[in-house]
Amino acid sequence: METNQVNMRSTLNKIPQLTLLFWIMKIAATTLGETGSDLFTVPGAQDNYFTPLLFFLGIFVVFLTCQLFVKKYIPPVYWTVILSTSLAGTAFSDYMDRSLGLGYMKGSLILVTLLALIFLFWYFTEPTLNVKNIETKKVEVLYWVAILVSNTLGTAAGDFLSHQPKGVSQLAGGGQYFEQGLGLTIAQGAMLTGGLILLILCAYWFTKINRVFLFWAAFVLTRPFGATFGDFLIKPHEKGGLGLQNGTQIASAILLGILVLCILIQYVVKERKTENSHTA
Repeated sequence: METNQVNMRSTLNKIPQLTLLFWIMKIAATTLGETGSDLFTVPGAQDNYFTPLLFFLGIFVVFLTCQLFVKKYIPPVYWTVILSTSLAGTAFSDYMDRSLGLGYMKGSLILVTLLALIFLFWYFTEPTLNVKNIETKKVEVLYWVAILVSNTLGTAAGDFLSHQPKGVSQLAGGGQYFEQGLGLTIAQGAMLTGGLILLILCAYWFTKINRVFLFWAAFVLTRPFGATFGDFLIKPHEKGGLGLQNGTQIASAILLGILVLCILIQYVVKERKTENSHTA
C-alpha cells in the first residue's frame, strides 16, 4: 500500500530538469510575455490594461487546467503555462500600476508581500519548497500561483528600475498619479538584473547557500530581466531602446522561435536517452 502511494505521488512531479536549457527557455518565455503582451495593448483606450488582463488570465486558467490533468512533463503544455503566466503577469502589473494608479514601487511592494505570504503558506503546510518534490496537486497549484505572482512582480520591478525617480504619470482611464522609480535606462536595468542572475549562478557554483532559495531568487529575477530586455528590443531610441522597426512583432516572433526550438531539442534529447536505454 505505502509503495503504491509513493509511486502515485512521484508521478505528479511534472517539472522539467533544471538544466541550462530550462533557464534559456524561462528567459525566452518571460521576455516573450513582455513583448507579446504589448501586441494586445491599445494605447489611449480606457480599458487598455483591463481587457488584456481578463484575456490572459483566461488563457492562464485554461492551460493551467490542462497542465494539472496531464500525468507527466509534456514540454509544450508546461511552457505554454509558463508563457501564459508571463503574459498575464505583464497585464496584471500594468493594470495595478497604471490603471489603478498604485505605481511601480507600491505595486512591487504589494506583490513582494503577496509572494512572501504564498511561500510562508507553502512552507508551513508542506515539507519543502523544493520544486523537485512537487508530488501533490495542492503543491502544484501553489507552484503555479507563485510563478504567476513572481512574473507579475518581475514586470513591476522591471518598470520600477527604468522609471524616472519622481514624476507624475497618466492613468489609463484619465487622471494622474505620483510615480517613483530608480531612473535607470532600459539597458542599465537589463544589465543590473542580468548581473544579479550571474551572481546567483556564482553562488550556486561556489557557495553552500540554500539551493531552494537560489532557485526562487533566480526564477523571480528572470522576469524583470525579460521585461527590461524585451523593452530594450522594442522601445524607441528616445526611451533607451533599440527602436527596431516593427520591433514588437519581430522580437515576439524570434523569442517564440527560440522557445519552440528548445522544446524540439528536449524531445530529441529524450528520444536519444530512450534509444540508449534500449540498446544498453
